[in-house]
Amino acid sequence: MTDTSTSTAAEAATESYKIAVIGAGGKMGMRVSNNLDKTAHTAWYVENSPAGQQRTIDAGRELTDAATAVADADIVVFAVPDLALGPVTADLVPQMKSGAIALTLDPAAAYAGLLTDRDDVIRAVAHPCHPSIFLQRQSPEEWADTFGGIAAPQDAIAAIESDDPAKAAIVEATVRAIYAPVIDVHFVTIKQLAQLEPTLVETVACMIGALLNEALEETINTMGVPEAAARSILYGHTQVALANGLRGDNPFSDACLIAMDYGRESIIKDDWKKIFRDDELDKNLARMLHLDHIER
Repeated sequence: MTDTSTSTAAEAATESYKIAVIGAGGKMGMRVSNNLDKTAHTAWYVENSPAGQQRTIDAGRELTDAATAVADADIVVFAVPDLALGPVTADLVPQMKSGAIALTLDPAAAYAGLLTDRDDVIRAVAHPCHPSIFLQRQSPEEWADTFGGIAAPQDAIAAIESDDPAKAAIVEATVRAIYAPVIDVHFVTIKQLAQLEPTLVETVACMIGALLNEALEETINTMGVPEAAARSILYGHTQVALANGLRGDNPFSDACLIAMDYGRESIIKDDWKKIFRDDELDKNLARMLHLDHIER
């Protein structure tokens, strides 16, 4: 952000805003709401499902009907699943005040064009980075917070379709509140956010995490290695692999490099980098959103 926008963001951090949370009783909605409770912002909590309503009430929060909540909100946080964003924004965006911000927490539906827009309502997206594997944690609470938003600091990524620094500042202040504690908020475009999530972190990183678990189970169940031994060597070597691969902390040995080449030849397709193409991103998002295809 520019010096001017940085100054505006700093000023916005001391301001209080009117924030409506749609889906306040859901998994992400509860995380968002728990953090908003700790701020000076005026927050209205909206939830339709009986179970979610009960969770909101049990947390000591008052429920507000959607029309009342969005009518005067500076920013509306849509903490609902991707598949629900189409009908929910179709219902509520027309009821938002002019100049308000519609903030979704995942870029898929926004990039796919499934959201209802208004010329005088600003679209924004924000997503947590989650606490880094390289984060220097200071307490047991930080170590236990692998998701973020409770004790461990994290960065966040945000996108806003506006050139107004004041609106970006409101988004940043809201993002810092709902994902607290936040170190940095990195602004990108909505397309770039979709390239980060899902392509970089879900298609690649989360897939590799699941693959590691499959390999662990195969080692234990098929090869007969004691579970404690297998987990110990995998957990330790995963840290070394990430530290070496992502930061170059310690060079891999020559023998390890040969084994890595064998793994790449055996597991990775030669054309795997196609996932970063726009058409492949569209196909991936269409699958995620249960669409036949995405039209541009």
